[in-house]
Amino acid sequence: MSNGMFRRKSLQKVMADSESGHNLKRVLGPWALTALGIGAIIGTGIFVLVGKAARDVTGPALMLSFVFAGLACIFSALCYAEFASMAPVAGSAYTYAYLTLGELMAWIIGWDLVLEYAVASCTVAHGWSKYFQDILKQFEFHIPTALTNAPFDIAKGGEIVSTGSILDLPAVAISLIITFILVRGIRESAFINGIMVVIKLAVVFFVIIAGIPHIVTSNWTDNFAPFGYGGLSFFGTLVWGDINPATNAPSGVLAGAALIFFAYLGFDAVSTSAEEAKNPKRDMPFAIIGSLLICTVLYIAVAAVLTGMVNYKDIPKEAPVANVFAQVGMPWARLLVSIGALTGITSVLLVMMCGQPRIFLAMARDGLLPEKFFASVHPVYQTPWLATMLTGLIVALGGSLLPLDVLAELTNIGTLFAFVVVCAAVLILRFKDPNAPRSFKAPLGLFCPIGGIVLCLVLMFSLGWENWVRLFIWLGIGLAIYFVYGFHHSKLRIEDNNLAKKL
Repeated sequence: MSNGMFRRKSLQKVMADSESGHNLKRVLGPWALTALGIGAIIGTGIFVLVGKAARDVTGPALMLSFVFAGLACIFSALCYAEFASMAPVAGSAYTYAYLTLGELMAWIIGWDLVLEYAVASCTVAHGWSKYFQDILKQFEFHIPTALTNAPFDIAKGGEIVSTGSILDLPAVAISLIITFILVRGIRESAFINGIMVVIKLAVVFFVIIAGIPHIVTSNWTDNFAPFGYGGLSFFGTLVWGDINPATNAPSGVLAGAALIFFAYLGFDAVSTSAEEAKNPKRDMPFAIIGSLLICTVLYIAVAAVLTGMVNYKDIPKEAPVANVFAQVGMPWARLLVSIGALTGITSVLLVMMCGQPRIFLAMARDGLLPEKFFASVHPVYQTPWLATMLTGLIVALGGSLLPLDVLAELTNIGTLFAFVVVCAAVLILRFKDPNAPRSFKAPLGLFCPIGGIVLCLVLMFSLGWENWVRLFIWLGIGLAIYFVYGFHHSKLRIEDNNLAKKL
């Protein structure tokens, strides 16, 4: 059994599999791919999670948290870009792991990517609902309480409390609308995403420019890092930094970087669309690195403006960007920012929900998931339509029934784990196949993948022990599915067994 579990796919076979059977349409150019990256990155992280991070974890030092998280992502992005140019197919980190680490590790990372894309989409749908409701309130329209939130939340002490709601109806609605758009085609989805990216970038620039005159520098200088610069923990045990007594959780710049890491989720989603790129060997590195650099600069600027406009303690948890402008006497800007934020979050949801079905497609091509369902490509729209519809159903249920904090933290640890594996895979391939054709090669030699591994592990260790427990439980469920179904239906294993019988 062990030989079957650790068999690796060759690069030639990966490319051959992508060109036969369940084909996707190559229609995306470099700017469309970059827009997908920006569409996925700028959204919930800056428009929703920034409030919780600044108020409870970092204070104005949130700027440094964005710098640290961005640095970890840049190393990982360079590794993603190298792989995406070598193997421009659907599957992202799953495919890269199959090339270098073998089938079992590929399954583990593929299952982990469900956390990154499907669960992240649930988080985004939840955040979308809050901004949508905030806009409705500005027009004095209120959705019934029973349909405005998840039915439960996690209190400060870890206690599960009722919210008085049955489900989050707006989260269900937006999930189903996005599903319909994605089923119709990648070209249409990319066009709609491009429009939304223009709108939300305009709003981000408005936040920066309009917020600068309202900055009070004492909000930075009087208490720049009220929670310190640490927050590093090891499997939930604090190693460096302090515990915030109000939340009973690690606080400081590193803890903040681990929390707002969700804001950077998305540049790797570009790699899931590699099979739909016109010239992936050139355009994928351009889009992955370009979108990440643009968003990092904008994130730091927005964090600086918000923490300068009001005291970090006064940044609200719900719809923080819009409500900060209301606090400084610009209620008219609140509506503008809310609309821009809603647009931005919608584009994030679209790209995240676009990525998940393509992970399912790659796994199904290899026989690890039922091929007839997950690898089914619509004959007209040429999209993985059944997998897309299943993703939409998962997001609608998760986004409407689970609380924001649980979703965001679970997504963070899953994403960081994926980044560690991709960096490790690049490192391994540098030794195993140093002469493989690479149209793009991550610079700085081995320092780049090693740096990505180290920084991502630091952020993983800075997450609470509950996140590790959830990750291990999730991976345990995934391993059970693999041994019950995936191992026995693996096409690579079956082909190797048939070849051995002939010999």
